[in-house]
Amino acid sequence: MANASEPGGGGGEAAALGIKLAALSLLLCVSLAGNVLFALLIVRERSLHRAPYYLLLDLCLADGLRALACLPAVMLAARRAAAAGAPPGALGCKLLAFLAALFCFHAAFLLLGVGVTRYLAIAHHRFYAERLAGWPCAAMLVCAAWALALAAAFPPVLDGGPEDEDAPCALEQRPDGAPGALGFLLLLAAVVGATHLVYLRLLFFIHDRRKMRPARLVPAVSHDWTFHGPGATGQAAANWTAGFGRGPTPPALVGIRPAGPGRGARRLLVLEEFKTEKRLCKMFYAVTLLFLLLWGPYVVASYLRVLVRPGAVPQAYLTASVWLTFAQAGINPVVCFLFNRELRDCFRAQFPCCQGPRAAQAALPCDWKGVGL
Repeated sequence: MANASEPGGGGGEAAALGIKLAALSLLLCVSLAGNVLFALLIVRERSLHRAPYYLLLDLCLADGLRALACLPAVMLAARRAAAAGAPPGALGCKLLAFLAALFCFHAAFLLLGVGVTRYLAIAHHRFYAERLAGWPCAAMLVCAAWALALAAAFPPVLDGGPEDEDAPCALEQRPDGAPGALGFLLLLAAVVGATHLVYLRLLFFIHDRRKMRPARLVPAVSHDWTFHGPGATGQAAANWTAGFGRGPTPPALVGIRPAGPGRGARRLLVLEEFKTEKRLCKMFYAVTLLFLLLWGPYVVASYLRVLVRPGAVPQAYLTASVWLTFAQAGINPVVCFLFNRELRDCFRAQFPCCQGPRAAQAALPCDWKGVGL
């Protein structure tokens, strides 16, 4: 996979090597710092102990492990190539390719599962709240993503390709001689495309329910304060279903048992919960879209070099596409903080040292503000 190889042409100059190593070191530090800080925030903050944030926690940990496992190996390969040393062994390069493919496919499959749960959270909120909102569903989804990623990443390690092809540890990506890798990229493109189709279906669902219709004032029917009929707003029926109704059963609710003290209340999607779910959808779609934008150029370059001709893709474009796949390991925490206000508020509450002086003073108790703090 792309994030198992060092971008660049390998000119051997010390300045170019220093820039490469410095950039890779910066990516490694940013990825580890951002993902570890994000994981600590989710673990420490009780309000974030929900299924969507558990999935986000798994994604951040996987990105941190990917940066820790792949980027140092790429830096070592770059130094060996610049010093004209012995190249890494075939087994080590295959192991590096396996880890890179594992983390890449795990992110793709997990984002697909997140997209499905986001659609269910808005389109079928009652089913989602009763069956999918707890941690067992998140744990099952995480295990399924890892299992599918493991099944998709094993073939690069087990294939018996020719030894003269450039290994994943080489300085240049040469996907034109590895038809098996193109199959994996096709699977990756199919998974990411399916994820975007799920979000597109969710967008159509929200748009259809935002259409303005002319108001028709039809009087409601009631003989015993149980309003029903075309003109009823549904509030009386909702109160009766929630266990607050009195008197006989309304005609429209015959056959529906009201929620008593021993039964769990069947909650509806209120406006505030709908806004929260929409904010989570925007955040996860931003992560998914960024995954497509950062991996798309490399997938396109790989297929162009096979379907057109090996020299059809400029080396500068191929180098930039590989660097973009490296950057994907550390960009997710930044995107999540930008698109989620709840995460920013929790971050300020958990880490007050990162606040400005004015915000830190506003967070102090009133008794301490009078002594000059």
